[in-house]
Amino acid sequence: MDSPSAISLIPPVVVMAVAIWLKRPILSLVVGAVAGLLMLFPTQPLELLNTFAEISQNVMQDETIGWLILVCGGFGSLIGLLIHTGGAVAFGRSASKLATGPKSSMFMTFILGCIIFIDDYLNALSVGEAMKRVTDKYKVSRQMLAYIVDSTAAPICVIIPISTWAIFFGGLLENNKVAQAGQGVDVYMQAIPYMLYPWLAVTLVLLVTLKIMPAIGPMKKAELAAQNGTPMDALPEVSVEASASHHHVQGQNVPAGDQYAVHAMEQEFEESDKHGKLRNFIVPMLMLIGFTIYFDIDVLKGLLVTLVLTLVFYSYQRLMSLGDMMEVMMNGFKTMLPAICTVIAAFIFKDVCDKLLLPQYVIENLTPYMTAQMLPAIVFLAMAILSFATGSSWGIFAVSIPIVMPLAYAVEADIPLVIGALLSAASFGSQACFYSDSTVLAAQGSGCNLVSHAVTQLPYALIAAALAFAGFVLIA
Repeated sequence: MDSPSAISLIPPVVVMAVAIWLKRPILSLVVGAVAGLLMLFPTQPLELLNTFAEISQNVMQDETIGWLILVCGGFGSLIGLLIHTGGAVAFGRSASKLATGPKSSMFMTFILGCIIFIDDYLNALSVGEAMKRVTDKYKVSRQMLAYIVDSTAAPICVIIPISTWAIFFGGLLENNKVAQAGQGVDVYMQAIPYMLYPWLAVTLVLLVTLKIMPAIGPMKKAELAAQNGTPMDALPEVSVEASASHHHVQGQNVPAGDQYAVHAMEQEFEESDKHGKLRNFIVPMLMLIGFTIYFDIDVLKGLLVTLVLTLVFYSYQRLMSLGDMMEVMMNGFKTMLPAICTVIAAFIFKDVCDKLLLPQYVIENLTPYMTAQMLPAIVFLAMAILSFATGSSWGIFAVSIPIVMPLAYAVEADIPLVIGALLSAASFGSQACFYSDSTVLAAQGSGCNLVSHAVTQLPYALIAAALAFAGFVLIA
């Protein structure tokens, strides 16, 4: 295209519409990219195909993509080993022994959620699974347990730079030239103080856990019912089965954006060693943190050394054969395929938008009306609504960053603050959406009815979101 025009807005609109309709972020990004190429080559199907193939090939040769595939896949492999050997469950089991009453059982759940920061899937399943029998004993409702689990899943992973979230978003920041090659996680870390929603969500759940803030709304009813011995919608086990387009949870059709990874992670838990040793979780986690710091926060180097030494550590204990460990690592790698495919599709979509001159159009038309002070709050509000509607926190971020960041530079906004607003919106969507992956897994791990969990935690999520919005207005 020779000059920016309004038709460049069509592909992002297509992506949002398909994402809301089908709850499939990867498909929506591909459809959006094809829609953009159709606008460029309406009567030249061969040229369209050639351009799509060329863009795809360039993306796969991108250094950032290669790094993301290795790191995300490596995290998946390590998580697979931690689960399969029973280390993750053993960690939760050991921590649960410190609980002596309702408040301490809730507080131990909170602490566990903060410690298992490597991935929100691992967090949501392992913490709920470890603590539900303890909280049942002290008459804490399953809804309260699921809320604590969900509030320490994505929000904790967002504010810890050694997590799958940091790796994914750091890679996107590099690809969109917000960070230089190899500096994505560094730029991400600069934005952590401004990730207001995750900080507020974690603070709020701590206040509720310590009973400084009382249970409110539907949560209050659930807590009273549990204390009276008539729990509402608390289930001994929740079965989450993947199908072509929905999760079937207790007879309900629950759309979700990432059925494959959810199902694979759940299956890994079912097949794990129920009598695993605590050291098999703690030693690899300490190695990951220690080596990552040793290599100047180079997550890839830290992860590679951790994986090699974990294999040696597990082999020494004869937990399983090297062949079995390789199989577990491959299965773990596969759980990260949806994240890897999302970022590949996002890179392709971004290149198509660049050809349509979308960033230039947005900058030309919004810069006169936008100020550096208004932008962070507006970005948080708009992206939070989209993330909640689609259930796709990673997909929405991938679509929005090539539009939002050029605008942020144009109006000379505080870049870490704008990134913090985007990550806050993604975190809100992950926690608050009724059918997001982490909400489904928090309910599943806690043995709680999904809709009941979503309804009881929503008031808390909205309080944190309202405070975050006010914070972005005041800080800017």
